[in-house]
Formats: sequence, structure tokens, C-alpha cells
Amino acid sequence: MKPSIPKGTRDFSPLEVANLTYIINTIKTAFETFGFQPIETPSFENSATLMGKYGEEGERLIFKILNSGDFLKKVDGALLIEKESLKVTTQISEKALRYDLTVPFARYVVQHQNEITFPFKRYQVQPVWRADRPQKGRFREFFQCDADVVGSKSLWQEVEFIQLYDTVFSKLGLAGTTIKINNRKILAGIAEVIGAQDKLIDFTVALDKLDKIGKEGVVKEMLSKGITEEAIKKVQPLFDFSGANLEKLSSLEMMLQTSEEGKSGVAELRFVINAIEELGLESAALEVDVT
Repeated sequence: MKPSIPKGTRDFSPLEVANLTYIINTIKTAFETFGFQPIETPSFENSATLMGKYGEEGERLIFKILNSGDFLKKVDGALLIEKESLKVTTQISEKALRYDLTVPFARYVVQHQNEITFPFKRYQVQPVWRADRPQKGRFREFFQCDADVVGSKSLWQEVEFIQLYDTVFSKLGLAGTTIKINNRKILAGIAEVIGAQDKLIDFTVALDKLDKIGKEGVVKEMLSKGITEEAIKKVQPLFDFSGANLEKLSSLEMMLQTSEEGKSGVAELRFVINAIEELGLESAALEVDVT
């Protein structure tokens, strides 16, 4: 049998490893210049840590790890006969490969909160795994390079993040990049004004796919998740959002007049955009994108 590797994974040649090392070292240097400290977390976590954090779709993409030993021995025989795979999974798997670096970081902060000085600025560069359908540019194993601040509500942190990304792109010689910015409060506000507060995760997950599946695909997914046609009509302007950043914010302000949380999100974005316009960026452009 011809040797092969699992779909969605890849080998790196010596040249590719050298290129990857150069890119990661450039990113790490920028992270440290901006005062971020490195941490590392295990490649797998307890399932209880990961489940319930990514929505229904994300949870399907988590790689579960079978318990060691005779893992079927303790399973209720009735479940095996019924072939209820989700119920069986909880009894045969207690751990899973990490899906991203954000949830493990949240777990790290809770577990080590007495040893951490806040605000805590951490960076993490490690591989993550997703049981996604492999296709061009989408792998089941890939690196994430995360920088986060916990324990500070200052909007200057957001301004600094944009400067950080711009620094990395400049150091890597990536001219003409676009940094897209959004605010969770705006999404929550939109869900509120269309009467879909209880569907916030479904709403945001669907909206996030606009560039991948188009307007019709997003509408179809929202309807399948129980978001009404009337509600979807109210957000139609978001599908063709255009204009300068401050124009977009003015449009959002009109749309969110009845939502205090939404208006707060717009005000926060306006602060960040004005600060960046004053400070300037080396090579990137900043764009408000609610999707």
C-alpha cells in the first residue's frame, strides 16, 4: 500500500519550514515589541472545556479523542442499538483536540488567575485542528497566531491591535492588505432590533459566511435556523454595505436607534477609527465590515 497522510494535512519541506519559521519569528518579534508574553497550552483539552463554545456547526468540527482501553465497555447497550452517536460520544470520549487558541486561553486565565498580573497580554502560536471538508486553502491542521488582552476595557488596546497587525504586514512586505473591524455589540444590537436576540450565534455564524456562500446562501441558512423572513428583510442592507467607514457607522447608527448596546458598539468603533486615522498606518487599510 502506498504511504499517504490524512486528508487536510501536509508535510513541510526544508524550504517550507525555513519560510514558515521566518514568518512565525517575524510575528513573534512584533508581538513581543507590543508587550505580549508567550504561553502554550496542550494540543488537547477536556471535552467539557471545548463543547458549548462554538455553536452547533463548530462542535461538529471538533476532533474527539477516544478514551483509552475498552472504551465501549461502559456504554449503555440501548444507545448502541439506537445508534445515537451524539449520546454515545459523551460516554466514549472525554478529550478533544483544540479547535482554536481562544477557548484554551480562557481556560488558562481562569485556572491561573491568582498567578496572573492583569491586564494580561498573551500571545500564542500553535497548531489547531478542525474536522472541516479539506479544500484549497482550508486544512484540518493549521497554525494560529493569537494575541489577546484580558483584564482591560480600554479602547486603546483595540487601536494598538490594529497597529500590531499593520506592523506584521509591513515587516513581511505585504503591501495593500485590509484589516477588517467589527464590534460584537453591533451584532447583538442588530439581532435585538430584528427580534432575534435568542438566535445571536446562529445569526452571526450565518452572516460570517457572506463572502463564502453569498446573499442567497446566508438567507437560506438563517431561515433554516428559525430566523423569520421579516427579520431577514430588516438586515438586507448589511448584505450590500458600502461607503467610507464613517458613512457605514452613520447607517448603522440609524439602524440601531432602538438598541443601547448597538449604539454603544458604533460609538466604540468610531473612537477606534478616528484614533487610527490620526495615528496612520504603514501599509494596511482599515475597513468596517459587520459580516
